[in-house]
Parts: sequence; structure tokens; C-alpha cells
Amino acid sequence: MNKPKILHVDENHPLLLEGLKSLGYDNRLAYDTPFEQLVPELNEAYGLVIRSRFPVNKKCIDEAPQLKFIARVGAGLENIDIDYALSKKITLIAAPEGNRNAVGEHALGMLLNLMNKLRLGHQSILDGSWQREAHRGWELEGKTIGIIGYGNTGKSFAKKLSGFNDLEVICYDIKPNIGDSFARQVTLEELQEKAQVVSLHIPQTQKTLGMIDLKFINQMQHRFWFINTARGKIVVTEDLVEGLKTDKILGAGLDVLEYESSSFHSVFNTSELSNTLQYLLQSDKVLLSPHVGGWTVESRRKLAQTILDKIKAL
Repeated sequence: MNKPKILHVDENHPLLLEGLKSLGYDNRLAYDTPFEQLVPELNEAYGLVIRSRFPVNKKCIDEAPQLKFIARVGAGLENIDIDYALSKKITLIAAPEGNRNAVGEHALGMLLNLMNKLRLGHQSILDGSWQREAHRGWELEGKTIGIIGYGNTGKSFAKKLSGFNDLEVICYDIKPNIGDSFARQVTLEELQEKAQVVSLHIPQTQKTLGMIDLKFINQMQHRFWFINTARGKIVVTEDLVEGLKTDKILGAGLDVLEYESSSFHSVFNTSELSNTLQYLLQSDKVLLSPHVGGWTVESRRKLAQTILDKIKAL
């Protein structure tokens, strides 16, 4: 009897391949194969394992009439036509549990780096300068932290904040009654009234695209630090830059950018960078990382194990 074929279009931890093989699946590897050349493999695929190399749209799904599941080794499903896949009775699998700790730690690391001006102090010393007053930082103690999106990564971030003294941690989410001992759930209006730090932990959807814009920034009652380890397109970057220039935003830690390619592989896709992106690259108030918040040695294995466990449970 032929083994059900699983097509892998992005490389992942070997644990996933070994586990699927032991379950009786036939792994087909196509890490660098262009989409046009994948059609014969898609036609026979029982499962599709992806990260972000290309969108799984209607055209892709129609080329895979035997497809029973799509597994994204990551947290979000925005690169999949969810409604069309579900209409074809295809099970969708993601693994937000696998990198939630990594993202929580990354968000905290970015926040502490910004508030204590660690990157600037380091660069100053490399440049031969020893400026103590210029690098006086702020403490988290006594601040109110606002978390937007209280799922896997939001809860992870809140749990890590519980070790600090005299913090108020509040969260906003469209789902009711998900606050816990680490964060009190509030309305968005209360979060904007009280928060001195805002950290994003929401998926990219039609409702969240451009959510952080000039109106949102101006409705914040305090000057604030801003952390985004979610998705770049949730933020209107021009408005973010305006907030930084007017000092309404004290600093921004950005692991994701609006300008990323759909595969998340680069923001340097054109020969001429926009003025907005150039500001982010040059500003002393901005800390950037290349979409690696959930990209640790440990999370690579955890993500693979999570996907394997969910396929096993089908």
C-alpha cells in the first residue's frame, strides 16, 4: 500500500521528518523548488508542511485535490487562504505553543534594552566615548504594561513580567474572560488610558491590519515604549515614526516590519529604501531585529514537536 505523502516546502527540525516517517508517512522535500515545479507533488500530497516561503492560496489548494491538512510550523496562518481551505475540508494546523516562550523572552529583552539604552551605550564605548548621563535609563518598577492580544505569546510575556516589583500588567483581547493572575483584562480604552508600555501579540487579520496608527497613538494618555513581536503590517509605520519624532513614543522595539517580504526573509527588496524605513534604521530610539523573536534553537525543536503531536492526533 502506498504511504500518504507529505510535502515539505520549508526546512524544519529533523525531528519532524523522523517522527512523520515513524508514523508511516512518506516525506517529500521541496525546500527550494519553485511553485510552478511543485504541481506534480501537490497533486499527490496528503499533507503540506510550510512556514512562509509562498502563500497557500486558492490556486495552490486547487492543485492538491487529495490534501487533508496544512501544517504551518509557526504561530500565524495569514499566508493561507483559510476560508477556502476549510471549504475543502482541509484541517489547518499551527504551532503557537512551540515558540511562545521564545517570543515572550524576546519581547522582554527588547523592552529592557530600550529602557536601559544598552545598544546605544555599547556603541558609544566602541566609538571611544564614555557618556554616563547620556545613557541614564528607566526602570520597569512602578510602570503599567499594556499587552494587546492575550494568547500564547501575550501570556508568556505577562508571566515573565511577574518577576518585577510593583508592576501593573493589563491586557486587551477580543475574546472575553481570558485575563488571569498575570494580567488583568481591560477595554482598549482603559489600556490607552493607563499603559506606559504597549506590546503587540495579535495575529495579522483584516481587522488588525493598520491597527496601530496615528489615531491609536494619539489616544494613548502617556508617552510610551512600544514593542512589536507580532506582525509588521499591524502597524502603520509612517504613523509610528511620527510618534517617535514627536516623543509620544519613547522608543520602539521592532522584531517585525511592515516592509518585510511575504516570506519574512528581508526588508531590503528594492534598491531604494523609503524615508520611513531609513528613519527606523538610523534612529537612536529604535531597536530592530530580523523577525527572530520565535527563532531560537529551542523553539525550532518545540515547533516541530508541536506540529508532529497535532498531526499524530488527527
